[in-house]
Amino acid sequence: MTGTRNLFDGLSGDRRERLREVVTEVTFPGGTRIFDEGRRADRFWVVRSGQVALDLHVPGRQAAVVETLGPGELLGWSWLIAPYVWHLGAQAVRTVHAEEFDATLVRALCEADPVFGLAMYRTVAEVVADRLRGSRTRLLDLYGPQGSGTVPG
Repeated sequence: MTGTRNLFDGLSGDRRERLREVVTEVTFPGGTRIFDEGRRADRFWVVRSGQVALDLHVPGRQAAVVETLGPGELLGWSWLIAPYVWHLGAQAVRTVHAEEFDATLVRALCEADPVFGLAMYRTVAEVVADRLRGSRTRLLDLYGPQGSGTVPG
């Protein structure tokens, strides 16, 4: 479970062990739809190998890919924030091997152990913040006056 150890380094050993107790190894062949925007977010994954495209539904058009995830990255954060529905969709680009977590069980662990819960929220918040920064940079590259995502210092 190398991906889990890297992503959840902020957790103490016993708390990482609790996560290991609820993990299942899964494989998604290339082209497999993992989840759809607007559906119930009841699990999440840490990608071990392969690539996953995160996409956004665009009415009347093909879904727009907004980001591609690879090894060691968290797939899915909507499971942690009510109403627990996916904000994006996800599809395996190349065969994906991942560690799958049952969101209900992990939320119960967070409730039962506030220190664990805080560490999980921080971990997920860091991922979300990093992705928002990346999205901002991509938008500035596309639509900014100089086409650069860098901000003058």
